[in-house]
Amino acid sequence: MAVPHDQVLARLTAPGQLFEMEEVPGSCGPVRTWKHAPVHFRTLLEASRRHGPKVFLVYEDERVTYEEHYLRAATLARRLAGEYGVAKGDRVAIAMRNYPEWVIAFSAVLAAGAVAVPLNAWWSAKELEFGLSDSGARVLIADGERAAALAGAGCPLIVARGEVPAGARSFAEVLGAVEPDVTPPPVDLSPQDPATILYTSGTTGRPKGALGSHRNLGQSPLTVAYGTTRSAVRAGRDPARKAGRRRVTLLTVPLFHATGCFAVMTTTMFGGDGLVLMRRWDAGRALELIERERVTNLSGVPTNIWQLLSHPGLAEADVSSLTSLGYGGAPAPPRLLERLTELLPSRSPTNGYGMTETTALAIGNGGPDYLARPDSVGLPVPVVDVRVTGQGGEELPVGEVGELRLRGPNVILGYWNRPEETAEAFADGWLRTGDLARVDEEGFVYIVDRAKDMVIRGGENVYCAEVEAALFEHPAVEDAAVIGIPHEELGEEVGAIVRLASPVGDEELRTFLRERIAPFKVPVRFWIRESELPRNPGGKILKTVLRREVLGA
Repeated sequence: MAVPHDQVLARLTAPGQLFEMEEVPGSCGPVRTWKHAPVHFRTLLEASRRHGPKVFLVYEDERVTYEEHYLRAATLARRLAGEYGVAKGDRVAIAMRNYPEWVIAFSAVLAAGAVAVPLNAWWSAKELEFGLSDSGARVLIADGERAAALAGAGCPLIVARGEVPAGARSFAEVLGAVEPDVTPPPVDLSPQDPATILYTSGTTGRPKGALGSHRNLGQSPLTVAYGTTRSAVRAGRDPARKAGRRRVTLLTVPLFHATGCFAVMTTTMFGGDGLVLMRRWDAGRALELIERERVTNLSGVPTNIWQLLSHPGLAEADVSSLTSLGYGGAPAPPRLLERLTELLPSRSPTNGYGMTETTALAIGNGGPDYLARPDSVGLPVPVVDVRVTGQGGEELPVGEVGELRLRGPNVILGYWNRPEETAEAFADGWLRTGDLARVDEEGFVYIVDRAKDMVIRGGENVYCAEVEAALFEHPAVEDAAVIGIPHEELGEEVGAIVRLASPVGDEELRTFLRERIAPFKVPVRFWIRESELPRNPGGKILKTVLRREVLGA
C-alpha cells in the first residue's frame, strides 16, 4: 500500500529537511519557497564547483568536469564584463544547438549579472532577428549555423563551433587562457533580479519574452527533486538508499526550452550529476549513448519516449542502467504508458505539467500515482498553489472544469516589455495558464483541453495565429485557419484550411512559409475551401466546425 500523501508531505518538508519551506514577501502577499534553494545563480554555480573532477557535460567524445565548467564560465563572465562592457541587467543572447558551449555561455552570462536570452535555435533568421531586437541583446553567442544567418544582426557576435563571419570572434579566442584561480566579476545579486528571457510563441503572432528571476531559477531544481523523492517515498522506498548513486541524464530536448534548461540542466548542476548532450535527437543514437554512458535517466517529451520504444535496436541495446523515464511538455499518447510498461517494465515513468511561465515543472505525477492515474498530470509541488476558475475568475468546486491558475515562487516576473499582456496573464499573483483543467477530491490535476489556440508537435509549441499570420502574407491567401492534426508519434501535426483568391499549389505555400517561420511550424497538409470560413457573430473562426469537416472530429 502506498504511503499516504499527508505523511509524505510531513516527512519531506519537516524542519531541517532538504524540502523545508519558508514564506517570503511577494508582490501580492507572502509566497512559500524552498528554504534551502540557491538564492541566485551565483550560489548554484559556486556550489557546483565542489563536485570538481566529476564529469558534468558529455558531448560525443568530449567531457567537461564541474571544475572545468566553473573556470570557463568564470573566465567568460570576466571577458563579457571587461571586453564587451556587459553589466548587471544587460541581455546576452544564446543561439546554438545543445553544445557544451551553450551551458558555459548560460552560466557565464548569469554569473556576470546579465540576463540570459536563450533563443530558439529552430527559428528562422527573421525570427531570431526579432528575438535579438526585442530583448535588446548587447551580445550574441551563437554556433556557426546561427552565426551565418545573423552576421549582420547589429550586435557583437561570438561564434562557437563553426565559421566565424567577418567582424565576429570565435568562442575560443574570447575565452583565451583560463586561469585556475579565476572567479566571476563582482556583482550584487538578489533573488528578485531578472535572470532569463525565454521566448514563447505569442497568440497574436509575436513571440513573448518570459522574464524569469534568480529566485525562479534557484527554486526549480528542488521542485524537480521533490517530485522524484515524493514518488519514491509514496512507493515505500527509502530515497537515501539512492543517495550514493550518480544520476546521468540524457537530454533529449533543446536547452533553450524551459524543460531542458531548468528541469534538466540546472537540476543536474544542483545535484552534481552528469548530463549527456545530443546535437539532435535520434532514437538510435540515444540507445548507443544510454549503453555507452550508463545513462540512468531520460528526460524529454512523449515523442522521444515513443520513438525510443519503437526503435528496432531497443531489443539488442543494453539499457539496464536506465531507471527512470520522464516526459512532459505535450499530451502523452494513451498507449505510451502501456508500451513503456510492456517493453521496459522495471523503469519508473513520470509525467508532469509546467510552462515556460512556471520555470518548467509545477505539477508532477510519478510512481504508484502515475500508474493509478495515467490521465492526470499529478499533484502540485508543495510550494505551488492551484486554482480552477470560471469565466469571472471565481474559484470552482472540486471536479468542475475551468481555467487552471497557478501561484508560487516558480512563476515568472512577467513578459519582457509587455505590460498589458503581463497584466492580463498575471492576476493578483496568480498565473492564468490558459489551459482548461479539473482537480479531483485528492488534489490531482487533469488537463482537459487547451484554451489557448495551440498545436503541440513533438513537444514544440505552434501557435495557430502565428502560422495564420504568415499565411496571410501570401497574396493568394484570402482566409486561413490552422488546426492540429492528430499524429500517433508526434501527438499533433500542423494543418491549414485556406481560402484562395487565385490558384496556388501546396508546395508553393510551404516554400513561402519556410522563409518566414521555422520548418516545424509549416503545415504538412492544406485543405482548400471554396466558400467562406465559418465564423461566430464576433467574427472568430469556428475551428470546431472546421475540424469536424476535415477530420471528422
